[in-house]
Amino acid sequence: MLTFETINELTLKVTCTGNDVLFTKAGAYIAGDCTGNTNYRFEKVLLGPQNNLAQALLGSLARRVTGENIPLMKVTMNGNSETYYACNAQHVLIYRLAPGETISVESENILAFTQDCKYSVRFIGSGVLSQKGLATSTLTAEGRDAYVAILTDGNPIALSNVMSHNTISVDPDAVICWMGNGPCDPNIKTDVNWKTFIGQASGESYSFEWHGGMPVTVIVQPSERQGGIQLKID
Repeated sequence: MLTFETINELTLKVTCTGNDVLFTKAGAYIAGDCTGNTNYRFEKVLLGPQNNLAQALLGSLARRVTGENIPLMKVTMNGNSETYYACNAQHVLIYRLAPGETISVESENILAFTQDCKYSVRFIGSGVLSQKGLATSTLTAEGRDAYVAILTDGNPIALSNVMSHNTISVDPDAVICWMGNGPCDPNIKTDVNWKTFIGQASGESYSFEWHGGMPVTVIVQPSERQGGIQLKID
């Protein structure tokens, strides 16, 4: 059994009781602690975390085509241990998904997940409006110990309309992930007009929107990826 917790906001601590398997961003391991000889080992995931070879091959192809590819590392644990993972001093968020719950997350923001999570890539159809907008990585809980660790550039904010049924709007280049019962894909709102082509764009020409009838929780980081369309005439 695996459990996740954060240390000083920047490090993921994974506690293993017994034997288990963990998937992490390649190279994210920073330290470990166990009784006796080291009882965990690392190996690169060549295709994907799926046990079925055909599914792993298709998944790998989809990730490469959509730009959602992430170099993964498999950690096989044989006995009690504590291991630690981090990436470039980024903040770490932890979620324990309920059975059937899905989290959609940018691949670059995935730090680690347990084998109770089904990992896949799904098209959301926003095209080239955002640097990462064509597809998203998804993790769906298929067991009771479905943990996911997410990386954010700074302390994020969480927006939810589950109780309020309000409309949530976010910049696609700042969103980290969203979650709910099902995919909960956003609507794409654009505001491109003639001013955009003469350099008078507001800088916020597109956004992701979830309406009140789409219960969702969205995590946004306090920085934006360098991407999106730059339409103007000098």
